[in-house]
Amino acid sequence: MQAESLEETRQERTFQIGVPPIDQGKRLDQFLAGTDLRISRSQVKRWIEEGAILLNGKATKPGVQLRSGDQVTGVLPAPAPLVLIPEPLPLTILYEDSSMIVIDKPAGMVVHPAPGNFTGTLVHALLHHCKDLTGINGVLRPGIVHRLDKETSGVMVVAKSDEAFQHLTKQFKNRTIDKVYLAIARGTFQPEEGVIDLPVGRHPKERKRMCAPSPRGREAVTDWKVLERFRGAMFLELHPRTGRTHQIRVHLAAVGHPVLGDPLYGRGKGMKDPLGHGKKLQRHALHAYRLGLTHPLSGKKVEFISPVPQDMKTLLDQLRSEVPKG
Repeated sequence: MQAESLEETRQERTFQIGVPPIDQGKRLDQFLAGTDLRISRSQVKRWIEEGAILLNGKATKPGVQLRSGDQVTGVLPAPAPLVLIPEPLPLTILYEDSSMIVIDKPAGMVVHPAPGNFTGTLVHALLHHCKDLTGINGVLRPGIVHRLDKETSGVMVVAKSDEAFQHLTKQFKNRTIDKVYLAIARGTFQPEEGVIDLPVGRHPKERKRMCAPSPRGREAVTDWKVLERFRGAMFLELHPRTGRTHQIRVHLAAVGHPVLGDPLYGRGKGMKDPLGHGKKLQRHALHAYRLGLTHPLSGKKVEFISPVPQDMKTLLDQLRSEVPKG
């Protein structure tokens, strides 16, 4: 539904929309969420309750049923600026449009500002790069719908509008996102593929660590497949069905095969890397290789791939050279 007046998205927006016969009987919040205002139903509800959106010139409720010919008007506040200074950091962009941006995140980059990392994050870089952010929940910021650990490289999708943020968040919540990771881990699984099904929760003594199995943890399931075997190590393809913090790293460590180069989960009894493969990396050998999702605007299935980074390629070549010939 086309709004008759729609000003720039970074400024206060005024609009007037007539209700066509086809939308008679719809809830007001449902109707507005389907217009070109590109705002989520939850945001619409809040603005209706605050009196920023009127029905036939009067304040109303989000669930009121519309009649053909009703006039919906409103003044939508401009997104509040995020109190962060944009930074011109280099970004490898795999895809971008008005609703989302897909990044190939390098190892070593923190996604979101936090104690110890108040500058140099992906959010700072996106604030500088994206000139068409329209606000997430009323704040002018990129919509972080999932995260990668600081030292994990690979594909990340970020929302640029509230509508896309709600759509992508729902996909992650409903587990319809296809996530594929690659890892180099210590030791070797005997079968070719399998499943790790262990609840993941916060470590009872170490705040920065997760643990599995955890008596108070949440369901966590990871499918794995061996791609190559080496002397004392293996190259794995992993499909996390759930999205718990540090899930892949915790799961592999829990079954005795920690990710090489992982200082957090690759230590302790039986966790040492006897051949020193992990020392050849400056980070843990985990990479978000592929991300498949439904585009928030077109509804089409799309897929994005980040090639194996050079540091992991180098380690794989070294491991292959150590495999006995014949």
